[in-house]
Amino acid sequence: MTAIFVLGALACAFSPDVYTLIISRVFLGLAVGGSTQVVPMYISELAPAHKRGHMVTMFNIAIGIGIFAANIIGFAARDAWGWRPMVAIAAIPAAVVFISMFFLPKSPRWAAEHESLDSALEQLQRIRTSERDIRREMRRIHANANEETDPRDIGWRGLRQPWVRPALVAALGVAFFTQAGGLEMMIYYAPTFLSDAGFGSSSALMASIGISIIYLVMTVLGSNIVDRIGRRRLVLVMGPGSVLSLIGLGIMFLLHPQPGSMGSWLIIAFMLLFMVFNAGGIQVVGWLLGAEMFPLSMRGNATSLHSAMLWGSDLLVTSTALTLVTKITLGGTMWFYAGVNLLSVLFVYFMVPETRGASLEDIEDALREGRFRPTRGNTAIVEEEE
Repeated sequence: MTAIFVLGALACAFSPDVYTLIISRVFLGLAVGGSTQVVPMYISELAPAHKRGHMVTMFNIAIGIGIFAANIIGFAARDAWGWRPMVAIAAIPAAVVFISMFFLPKSPRWAAEHESLDSALEQLQRIRTSERDIRREMRRIHANANEETDPRDIGWRGLRQPWVRPALVAALGVAFFTQAGGLEMMIYYAPTFLSDAGFGSSSALMASIGISIIYLVMTVLGSNIVDRIGRRRLVLVMGPGSVLSLIGLGIMFLLHPQPGSMGSWLIIAFMLLFMVFNAGGIQVVGWLLGAEMFPLSMRGNATSLHSAMLWGSDLLVTSTALTLVTKITLGGTMWFYAGVNLLSVLFVYFMVPETRGASLEDIEDALREGRFRPTRGNTAIVEEEE
């Protein structure tokens, strides 16, 4: 995948015409789609249960850094460089990752399934410092490796099993709401929306940089608290803030305040508040849940489906956002996305359990035993430590 990143970026930068550029972008998109499936899954299988949330969401932080860097480069070098060097420079970090991959450990769980338990132990010793933790984790891996997997529980066929369905609904539902809540729309179209609202082009671009900064800061904060607060609780706490921010933003857009007035600055404030609540809430857990909810025998297929849902929802939002603005006005569009965010809170409340502190094997056990879905008074996979 990293080799495709390098080649795709260079192909885009040196494209002689628009058709070659489109083909190169599609080629580059293969790397984006593949990496967003593999990376969270790989990290979730390496990370200890009590740090898995933080470590998987480092992936989100990397996305935030990329968005921020792209905005800074685009703002600072838009006249001096032109677009070709700005695209070509993306090949540099991709090349660094390509070289680094040769030195990274294998997933112990993958090694146990495809190589041997000795190989799994060797990989586990590379990423754990406590002998006690190594022994405990190897016992779980050993127990799973010794269990004969039912052929019906493998791959795509496994995802159709009734006992897996609660995880499939929860993970894909959160994936949908992660993108359909409007954050990608805000990142992509904020300069357009603000220009239409009367802000100058430079002010709109600066606001876009502010959005990327908040996305990065809130993702870092969320990554550091998700293992303490929990995935489910984080969304339920932050989600209502997203709803109220979008309602306020819609009101201000409908009022059409004069540039420079208090109302125009409230537009910026509500937009940034939405980024605070959305980036610090469901965006933190959107990629995480898909990487940790599925059994090993079908995890690769499940994470590919999860990634497809994320990017499919992103395509849906970005391809319909401007049409929505035309049909129901900019203010109405914000209210529409407020409704989507409200639905996401309700979905998480009724369908998504708390996975904080649970090992991947604990989550699989909960699925098989029919206690995955949250119920009144019992919303966690494992009991929370006092």
